[in-house]
Amino acid sequence: MGECRLSMIWILLPSFTAAFLLTWMLRRHAIATRLLDVPTARSSHSVPTPRGGGLAIVAVVLTALPWLWLYGLLNTGALLAWLGAGVTVAMVGWWDDRDHVPARWRLLVHFVAAAWAIIWLGGLPQLDLFGWDVDFGWFGRLLAVLYLVWLLNLYNFMDGIDGIAGIEAITVGLGAAFLAWLALSDAGFWVAPLLLAAATAGFLVWNFPWARIFMGDAGSGFVGISLGMLSLQAGLLAPELFWAWVILLGVFIVDATLTLLRRLLRGDRVYEAHRIHAYQHAARRVGSHVPISVAVGAINLFWLLPIATLVGLGMLSGAAGILIAYAPLVLLASWLGAGVD
Repeated sequence: MGECRLSMIWILLPSFTAAFLLTWMLRRHAIATRLLDVPTARSSHSVPTPRGGGLAIVAVVLTALPWLWLYGLLNTGALLAWLGAGVTVAMVGWWDDRDHVPARWRLLVHFVAAAWAIIWLGGLPQLDLFGWDVDFGWFGRLLAVLYLVWLLNLYNFMDGIDGIAGIEAITVGLGAAFLAWLALSDAGFWVAPLLLAAATAGFLVWNFPWARIFMGDAGSGFVGISLGMLSLQAGLLAPELFWAWVILLGVFIVDATLTLLRRLLRGDRVYEAHRIHAYQHAARRVGSHVPISVAVGAINLFWLLPIATLVGLGMLSGAAGILIAYAPLVLLASWLGAGVD
């Protein structure tokens, strides 16, 4: 137990501090080089703001991963998956932050990164679907690639108001770490989500309650695919934990998916920027980003985490947990006008 506490302190404090200082440096660099996000009619902010701060999260996490591996807190497959896919997604995101990359090329790189991750992680775990144990086999690898690509892109879509992406990563990471500690005999796995949460918290100081720098595509894509890889790894250790992760990610998954479906049905160009997600409508209604970002964290901790805990401990089936957790989120997103101009 003492070793676990030491691991927690070792990963939290240095990661938070390093990300905080790196974000400060990146902000100064962005201002000096005019790397600014200039508001448009589709923006949720009103003043030019530095961007690219998410690189601090990328740098801290990637630097810490080999140490987790050396201490036996991350297996070799997960290390190679995270390093390869994380670097690839962050690089194309940083390129896009500095000089626009066409959507088709970004998507191609995302698929390559996701495929690399799945080569090392494996596909979907065997899942219980309403009492039926389904082994997806090789088809599960394809589904897992699609899952990672969608998750990293939806994370980018949802990074549209101050603090929301950071609060999501921190609360999901903390919740997932708690579930791994609770459900797995191998206590080491819970450290990896804590690493991501701690690095994101260091960035969040500069992004909330008002944004002095934005995460950027490099950071949001990296955080999105990192959460996806961690969820798959958890599921391969204990299938019910994959369901628990998907439940914890419910706010982002529901809002982004409902918005995308409505835009597709309308014939919109889904790769074009917009501000018609449910959270963006909500922020305009209340006239502030702060209560919406805080509400997302509260939903994660007080609604989704208890349901995910029941699923993670085997007291509720994963499919039933998804239905219970997502039903009010779908109603709320629809009421707020997700995908509606």
